[in-house]
Amino acid sequence: MKAARLYEYDPELEGQEFLKVEEVPEPEIEAPDDVIVRVGGAGVCRTDLHIIEGLWDEALVVEPPYTLGHENAGWVEEAGSSVSRFAPGDAVVIQPALSDGTCLSCLRGRNNLCESLVWIGIQQNGGFAEYVRVKERNLVKLPENVEPRDAAPYADAGLTAYHATKKAARVLDAGDVAVVIGIGGLGHIGVQVLKALSPARVVALDRSEGALRLAEEVGADHVVNSAGDAVDRVLELTGGRGAQAVVDFVGEADVPARALAMTRTGGYYFVVGYGGEIRVPTMEMIATEKSIVGNIGGTTSELHELIALAGEGKVRMNVRHYPLEEANRALLDLHEGRIHGRGVLVP
Repeated sequence: MKAARLYEYDPELEGQEFLKVEEVPEPEIEAPDDVIVRVGGAGVCRTDLHIIEGLWDEALVVEPPYTLGHENAGWVEEAGSSVSRFAPGDAVVIQPALSDGTCLSCLRGRNNLCESLVWIGIQQNGGFAEYVRVKERNLVKLPENVEPRDAAPYADAGLTAYHATKKAARVLDAGDVAVVIGIGGLGHIGVQVLKALSPARVVALDRSEGALRLAEEVGADHVVNSAGDAVDRVLELTGGRGAQAVVDFVGEADVPARALAMTRTGGYYFVVGYGGEIRVPTMEMIATEKSIVGNIGGTTSELHELIALAGEGKVRMNVRHYPLEEANRALLDLHEGRIHGRGVLVP
């Protein structure tokens, strides 16, 4: 089968050919609960660029070569002898955080924090290929009206956004304002989830006018170009109080400081994007009672909930399709800001 594989890290992303598309052996059933999925679509994520830079190697110590692709959807091709909930031909999306299902975190329903978590496309060959092997417990069936090549990014971009904004929705009441920073593959889903799950007004921030247009298309009540003084604009929109919830899908440079500055007293700052630092005086934390909440991935039950919203038409993923052979072009388009929403490789 064809697969797009990483052979060496590129810390400065200076190359044009990050991955090599080549023929590799097809995965096979090795355990009774294994499932072989024929890939219908694999999302191209900024995390893939971070992987290519070698950032994840520092945390997980993974040695190339391996096949990238952690946002995957497709059809069941073959199932192990103990698989009971899925059959060949079923359309599925794959939870990228491959949990063991038996540790205390998993038993509590927090499988995104599994003690022996393995990330598909990072520590195990992923879906930038024609086939991928996973476990039955990592699959979620797709509704008939949701195509795998459009649903693939729900596995990570959608799920991560849902995980964070579902938390935000719990602290939002009528009259409150929520801010979404960064309207990319995650942020445009975050806007939709907040509109579906909360009564708050949603303000979308981004430097790109194309991203802001997308935010308006998916339901944002206000859009603000963050190249200007976004803090003052948010304070203006909230009568000087600030937002009850700020969901940050950027997390770099001065964004964390600005995000906290636009969070109201007693409000919540949800950190999703990464790469920067949070520096805040302890006195300020005491005086304002602001809460800073970290987020990683999402649970399989949350993926079920998100796919239900997609099936009901309450959430849609803005996607741009590329042939698998054009994996490097898709990565360059993402790196250079030419994708609004999510790029998806189609074998």
